[in-house]
Amino acid sequence: MLLLGLTGSIATGKSTVSSLLSRPPYSLPVIDADLIARKVVEPGTAGYNAIVRYFGPTTPDLLLPDASHPKGAPLNRPALGRRVFGTSEERIRDRKVLNGIVHPAVRREMYKQMAWAYLRGHWAVVLDIPLLFESGWEKYCGTILVVAVSDPAIQMRRLRERDPHLSEEDAKNRVLSQGNVKEKAERALRRGEGNGVVVWNDGGKEELQREIERTLREIRRGSPRWWSLLLWLCPPVAGVAGLVSWWRMKKVQEQWEEEKTREKAKL
Repeated sequence: MLLLGLTGSIATGKSTVSSLLSRPPYSLPVIDADLIARKVVEPGTAGYNAIVRYFGPTTPDLLLPDASHPKGAPLNRPALGRRVFGTSEERIRDRKVLNGIVHPAVRREMYKQMAWAYLRGHWAVVLDIPLLFESGWEKYCGTILVVAVSDPAIQMRRLRERDPHLSEEDAKNRVLSQGNVKEKAERALRRGEGNGVVVWNDGGKEELQREIERTLREIRRGSPRWWSLLLWLCPPVAGVAGLVSWWRMKKVQEQWEEEKTREKAKL
């Protein structure tokens, strides 16, 4: 089973692509890291309790004024977002703390859903992860699809249209916090043909649909039906193929990180 990593940046159209892939004619199972991240911090969970302990004393509006939930008031996500999104040292530190709480729980749930998709015989499963490269999932994906836009102004406009409660500064902080989408596109293409794909989403939805159709045809050619059936029928073969892919992509990841380290050292 192919692990198809789907990523991009905020307001580039990643969620639209995820929705397209989940419906016919593709009908691929989508493991949405954002949805899982919401689930693991619902009131009463270990993640929720850890967030309240750390952020509660210094974030008065961390919880919504809702006493109807039997296990506690839900998190005020916009307030938490204002606390962790940004480029200052304090916000970067707090974002790391939040990620340290949420990410381990998200990984456990994603592993469960991947195993279930494999047992059901799907040829591929979509891993919808906004911070795919940053969270270390790159090496697990056989193919990575990056949804990108060429102009950050497009992101800002789409984000504020989608979330009108955001100020211009809040929108800018959220865009900056998810990294340069052009760098993500470059990083995907460095994986080589068939292992990294970029879909540029500067136009409308119809144009995006045509691009996704073309891209999925190319990906499917690299993972034909007979190969998918063999991996499903022979788990040992699937295990070996997965290890080989993981090793190759880990080398690509390490090479990229070494190059970026050398570039920073020259500055």
